[in-house]
Amino acid sequence: MRRLGTIILLFFTIHLFAQKHPIAYAPKSDFQLIQKELPQNRLLRQSFNEIKTSVDEWVGKDIDVPIPKDPAGGYTHEKHKANYQLMFNSGLLYQITGEVKYALLVKTILLKYAKLNPTLVKHPEATSTSPGRIFWQALNDANWLVYTGLAYDCIVDYLTPAEKKQIVEGAFNPEVNYFTHDMKDWFNLIHNHAVWACAGVGIVGIATDNKEAIQMALYGSNKDGKAGLFAQLKGLFSPDGYYTEGPYYTRYAILPFYLFANALNNTQPELHIFSERNSILKKALDGALQQTNLNGGFYTYNDALKDKTYITSEMVSAINIAWQVYGENPAYLPIAKVQNKVLLSKGGIAIANALIKQKDAIAMFPYKSISFTDGAKGDEGGVSVMRSGKENQLTSLIFKYSSHGLSHGHFDKLNINLFDEGNEILQDYGAVRFIGIEQKWGGRYLTENKTYAHQTIAHNTIVVDEKSHFNGSEEESSKYHPNELFTSLGNNKVQVVSVIDTNAYKDIQLHRSIYMIQLSESSKPLIVDLFRTKGAEAHQYDLPYQYTGDFIAASFKYKSFNNSQKTLGTKNGYQHIWKEAEAVSSTPISQFTFLNHSRYYTISSLTEDSTHLFFTRVGANDPNFNLRRYAGFIIRKQAISPTFLNVIELHGNFNANMELSTNAYPSVKGMELLQNDDDFSIAKIKMDNKFLVIIQYNKASTPQTKHSVNIQGKSIEFQGNYTVIWDDKVL
Repeated sequence: MRRLGTIILLFFTIHLFAQKHPIAYAPKSDFQLIQKELPQNRLLRQSFNEIKTSVDEWVGKDIDVPIPKDPAGGYTHEKHKANYQLMFNSGLLYQITGEVKYALLVKTILLKYAKLNPTLVKHPEATSTSPGRIFWQALNDANWLVYTGLAYDCIVDYLTPAEKKQIVEGAFNPEVNYFTHDMKDWFNLIHNHAVWACAGVGIVGIATDNKEAIQMALYGSNKDGKAGLFAQLKGLFSPDGYYTEGPYYTRYAILPFYLFANALNNTQPELHIFSERNSILKKALDGALQQTNLNGGFYTYNDALKDKTYITSEMVSAINIAWQVYGENPAYLPIAKVQNKVLLSKGGIAIANALIKQKDAIAMFPYKSISFTDGAKGDEGGVSVMRSGKENQLTSLIFKYSSHGLSHGHFDKLNINLFDEGNEILQDYGAVRFIGIEQKWGGRYLTENKTYAHQTIAHNTIVVDEKSHFNGSEEESSKYHPNELFTSLGNNKVQVVSVIDTNAYKDIQLHRSIYMIQLSESSKPLIVDLFRTKGAEAHQYDLPYQYTGDFIAASFKYKSFNNSQKTLGTKNGYQHIWKEAEAVSSTPISQFTFLNHSRYYTISSLTEDSTHLFFTRVGANDPNFNLRRYAGFIIRKQAISPTFLNVIELHGNFNANMELSTNAYPSVKGMELLQNDDDFSIAKIKMDNKFLVIIQYNKASTPQTKHSVNIQGKSIEFQGNYTVIWDDKVL
């Protein structure tokens, strides 16, 4: 069957159609324009010289194409990765300079792969259900196909018919057949791996004039439209561009989407691929950028690494291509300036010129408060980003209530994270992985990724009976999603998102409302976290706040376990958490203050006599020291339907140089719930000598629906789902 597939592909390669090359990355005219622009365009020339320097080092040398042996970080893995990058860059240089030495370099390497690839079977270090042949996982083989296909397209006019045949049959067909036949179930997934696979097969199809490969890349191995590029565009994005695996994986998947779409736009403009689903690829790019920190780092929910920012090659490529196909977008310029490189393309030329002309361009990407829906139809929960402040003074709170997020999702319904002036305050652990480091299991996800990072306790949301949401079952979690009750992001004084989940735990409803309130008395917003639960029986409820910074003070007495520490629990992530201190609340309000960089942060909690408070640290049962030693503050209540009312206050300043501390104590002096039932929740918060009152209607409502409540003998009327009153005035 495998041999038959090869024959079929070869038939189409030779007989079906041919087009003028280069075309996949860019047509000849674009390369000629680059050559013309190089002398006067500094950033374009700088980007060109970086590539030229990296390639010239290898011109005339014998390039090793080793038998695959090592996982990520090992010699053979890194060498094959370097080879496809070298071939791609050398192919670009051939088209721009016309120097044959660059085409010869690509040809020489490709001919070596033409001998190697037919001999390969499953990689010896493969550990997943999608093993690669050149690399330990098929995903990396797909990367190889994308870049090698683009390189081949750039030098095809240099090759003889015999060389073309040898490369197509030996280097490409074994990989294409492996993906579309042996691994067709993987190839047909709706997942970022399959996006790369489709792009690789499609770009190779375009480069080798193979219509059969292009059709499979567009419509799946069965060519029925249930898989392939169009199905990926439909299934992985919500209508407003949210990528279901989260922004870290948007960054990764957006490159093959854009590279393949660009190749299709060059060869089959009648597909209008960049207009598909109301320009979904532009929405995806803009949405990913809105889910970054001030340093460009992607918010780290789901399996994400904190080190990835928008200066990566994936984002350089996407922004440059988007500028070319969607038109100028000044919002991209501050990012392009930080990236300090451009593609050798028409889009790269345009951005480089725009940076020269627009010296007074905006200083930062225009971040804003925004909500994203999740799911192909936009009906599977979502993510909201609430923001207050301007430019470097920005405070951002992320409220995640999305679907599971495929295999990279975590069990963290109704999770929040907080950033202030670029500093991570309440964090999401992200992934347990040292990507590209051979000593750490070949750069793969480590065991603790599932035993800790995926578990609910690793996040800032409620855990019931020390069990993760959906009992840690991806299959169950993927069936459900929370439902937004109401959202209001248009008022700078009060922003609020309220969401209900009824499936994370059987017979328990979780209802979280996050308010970001900007008071005139403060330059920083106040965060009010109202987390209601509803059940029929008593359970243990834990609400963790995974904070970053140095503990400063607590308003309650606690017992520290300095000489001997125990874990917080035995499973579901608890086995990885040390219990460093414990307290039982004795006052109606408990306050916990920590310092991050130069600012104080206080969590003020409404507590009852039975509330337990824990100081924790990650790192237990971690013999290989794979986990980062992060600290946490956990509030525990044992009740039938407890409500957690917490106020997160950003205040004061510490100047180490001047040894001066100002406003180091919180303004919150008291908290109470005046009413809390199925109809209304009324929270009253004393701040110094003034009162903040939040009134929330806990059922579905329209903005026009009128409500009336009685607060300590005073009748209050309002419309919609909420009203916020500060010092007797509605905000």
